[in-house]
Amino acid sequence: MDNINVLIIEDTPEQSEALNTVLLANNYNVVGIATNYNEALTLFYQNKVDIIVIDVFLNGNPEGITFAETINITPNAARPFVFLTSSQDRQIFERAKLTKPFSFLMKPFNELEILYALEMAVEKFYEQTNVFLSEDQNTVISNDFLFIKKKNSLKKVALDDIIYIEVEDRYCNIITDKEKFVILISLSKISTLLDINTFVRTHRNIMVNSNKIEEISLTDNYVVLKGDYRVNLSNTYKDFIKNIKILS
Repeated sequence: MDNINVLIIEDTPEQSEALNTVLLANNYNVVGIATNYNEALTLFYQNKVDIIVIDVFLNGNPEGITFAETINITPNAARPFVFLTSSQDRQIFERAKLTKPFSFLMKPFNELEILYALEMAVEKFYEQTNVFLSEDQNTVISNDFLFIKKKNSLKKVALDDIIYIEVEDRYCNIITDKEKFVILISLSKISTLLDINTFVRTHRNIMVNSNKIEEISLTDNYVVLKGDYRVNLSNTYKDFIKNIKILS
């Protein structure tokens, strides 16, 4: 998967260098460092940016807030951002708050605080349904693969590697041999896109890959899957057993 692309907007060399060092050491990709509003806009539009670290004051003026206001009102330009500042001016804070930053950190920044802030900002922002406009843009299903959008990149998941799928609220948990994915799609919809001869319902909230079934208990109502996963088997969905081969 691609690393997360970060734009740094900071006019103090010591601070920008410290941020750059921390981000690179933690597998973020810094696309550029801007020292004023115009540079920030140029770098923002010239690069693929996933998240931004913004100094509130640039050259003595609250240009960082102006930048945040600009991308917030520009169509398709919204990105998650974190503010850094040494200012204790309440009016400046109130203006900055209106731009809805994901964090507001005081200088000098703490390394762990900035890393936590960035991680939470990325996760919260890219979980918002309006970012993808529709659930279909969150996941693409082909004949052999799922392409799942995760932190602004696409993860290719072979359908054969899926052990089971479980619904949780409006999301589906996709369980594979190596990883778990959470996607915004209903179980009923994903079931219409998958091969019904391979993926079968064992419960109203669970769909399993029949090739991964290792044991079925009709008396205790459960199914054991590869990897020692155990899922519920409800009476409503027991008919699928007639159509599959059970491994001993």
